[in-house]
Amino acid sequence: MSGVWVGLETNNGELRSVAFEMLTAARRLADASGAQVCALVWGEGAQDSAKALGECGADSVVVVELSGDASARPAEVSAALAQLAAEQNPSVVLLADGAFSRSVAPALAQRLSASFVADVIDVAFDGKPVFTRLPYSGKVIERVAPTDASALTIASIRPKAFEAAQPEEGRTAGVSTFAASPVAAARVLQDVVRAVSERVDLSEADVVVSGGRGLKGPEGFKVLEELADVLGAAIGASRPAIDEGWIDAQYQVGQTGKTVAPSLYIACGISGSIQHMAGISASKYIVAINKDPEAEIFAQADYGIVADLFEAVPLLTQQMRDMLQA
Repeated sequence: MSGVWVGLETNNGELRSVAFEMLTAARRLADASGAQVCALVWGEGAQDSAKALGECGADSVVVVELSGDASARPAEVSAALAQLAAEQNPSVVLLADGAFSRSVAPALAQRLSASFVADVIDVAFDGKPVFTRLPYSGKVIERVAPTDASALTIASIRPKAFEAAQPEEGRTAGVSTFAASPVAAARVLQDVVRAVSERVDLSEADVVVSGGRGLKGPEGFKVLEELADVLGAAIGASRPAIDEGWIDAQYQVGQTGKTVAPSLYIACGISGSIQHMAGISASKYIVAINKDPEAEIFAQADYGIVADLFEAVPLLTQQMRDMLQA
């Protein structure tokens, strides 16, 4: 097998933790097949990330220089990666599953006539790369492999599916740059607006506190935010809370939102629909707080609290605060 590529975008000048998780996946494929791992990185501070990528498993690093704001222009990223791939012929290109890759990966696959496998949770090599995913809301396990071992496969990796690669002191990677050709845009980008938050990114959080219709309104999320602040957690929401306009859509967890895999998921006032559970099934522990003892979520929760969340959550917040301060 030829090279295994990892496509990485910096976030506010830094690599996301999923970058090092993808290096774990890439290293697994490369070590089993005798291939090399190449990390392609773009965005603000991309050059500064080369050292960390080398220490964590990349054999080479290519800094992709893009004009404009790459995070807002997936067409430019897919064009640049396609140009590089056509020249160097990798076997596998890995991207982090998310909104940006859902635009880049299919476009890249179309440009290169490659196959695309989304939301991968495991990789292996058996004469050719094998990708594991959980379609149909996690009801089945699907293993996908190319029919042609030499064919290019593009895969998006689910955040938190792999342990992040740890740095190996003294390990280095060769670094080069690639200046991407400008892409004619169908639209003119006038401005980029980014929401600034001190909280950990939802898809990468180790603890998530999430709310649903039981919060009764946007002010209900203030109760959850106090608990999240104590635990250093991310805030999430079920689709009904999003549809009611109580919180921004970026916080939606579920089949039509973000898939999360924290160590602890605290669901407050969430009934537990199939669509929501599909997005949290990889959580290590699920704690449900709901005043309805017949709520579906209790069937899949590891721990359940039958109580009014407006009474239970403040008590839990205070208890956690006391424990952490002790």
